[in-house]
Amino acid sequence: MRRLLPVLLAGTLLTATACGGNDSPGSTSASAYRIGAILSLTGNYSSLGTEDRKAIELAVDELNSAGGVAGHKIELTVKDDKSQPDQSVLAFNELKGGVDAVIGSPFSNSALATIPAVDREHVPYLSLTPADEQVNPIHPDVFVVPATSGTYAERLLQYFQGTGVSKVALAYDTKSSYAAAGAKGMQAKAAQYGVTLVATEEFQTTTTDFGAIFGKVRSSGAQAFTVWATGPPGVAITKQYATAGAGVPLVLTGAQASKLFLDPAGTAAEKVVVASALGVVGQYLPDGPHKQVITKLDAAFRSKYGYPPPQFAQDGYSAVQLLAAAVRKANSTDRAKVRGALEGLTLVTPNGTYRYSATDHSGLKPEFISVNTVSAGAFVPTDWARTQLAGYVNR
Repeated sequence: MRRLLPVLLAGTLLTATACGGNDSPGSTSASAYRIGAILSLTGNYSSLGTEDRKAIELAVDELNSAGGVAGHKIELTVKDDKSQPDQSVLAFNELKGGVDAVIGSPFSNSALATIPAVDREHVPYLSLTPADEQVNPIHPDVFVVPATSGTYAERLLQYFQGTGVSKVALAYDTKSSYAAAGAKGMQAKAAQYGVTLVATEEFQTTTTDFGAIFGKVRSSGAQAFTVWATGPPGVAITKQYATAGAGVPLVLTGAQASKLFLDPAGTAAEKVVVASALGVVGQYLPDGPHKQVITKLDAAFRSKYGYPPPQFAQDGYSAVQLLAAAVRKANSTDRAKVRGALEGLTLVTPNGTYRYSATDHSGLKPEFISVNTVSAGAFVPTDWARTQLAGYVNR
């Protein structure tokens, strides 16, 4: 899978360096910049974690082939949290003494469970999950890579306002921190954008029949139905909605912005509205810095893996780029100096332009989210989004 030497231990540990692998992250070369990654490689969220890993490895390979970062080759150690919060904490505790930074789990519940340990150890931690609680309030060493749930919520509200939708039904997975934060964000800001939430329904990750929810949406007078979910529920809802329906557009969030949703949903996904990061619709961007970095990643990812990078891959790739930029800015791999550099970092990535600060550890604004429809099995920006995207050319 990569040009660097891998060592695989029982499917849970993978280490790569420019000069060889080691079973223990504590015994790696002192000259390397050591990154640990905690990813969901098995369990319910393995489809996210495996894409993150591919892109992280790709970014590491690219940097090491170019000589590393600030004179340091990058050494990567990957652990599997098995889509379980306690396993994420265990993985972090195994990594903490032998790495300079950690890229955290794509599963919100895992990342949130790990943050107390990050706070104690003061390891720069770039999270691949968008739950707002990671950065609100600020945790000094925690930085979020995807746009937060609240940011996605605000972008959807902007879309509703811009397209004349004033009544929205909402359903969310109460067992997903990502989904709960997104629902909370919509509830908090709906009035600001002239939107009334005419129905708010709850379900759980294990729910398989959504007929009762559809019935309530149908009777609510909603003009759109927004669902916050991750993993299998998003596909199940889409398939059932295509049959039962409620006569209004189904609107999904960034968790469904990849082939990992499109493939199993099939034709049921046609005409569904899905928000996404810029990179998902990079071909529709005007020429400029964002399209350049998206095109670069797309070409490299396709060459290595045979298909375009899904949104989760863009997150993993951006995380490595952010850490590398912080090391260059700090001219050091010291944890505290890298953390300080992250807080003042501005960087163009496939996800958009990050502008981290001491008071903003999320970095991305709503403008870097596109709102798309599914057409012929692909994500295509809505007319509203196309107008918004046209403003990126000089950014």
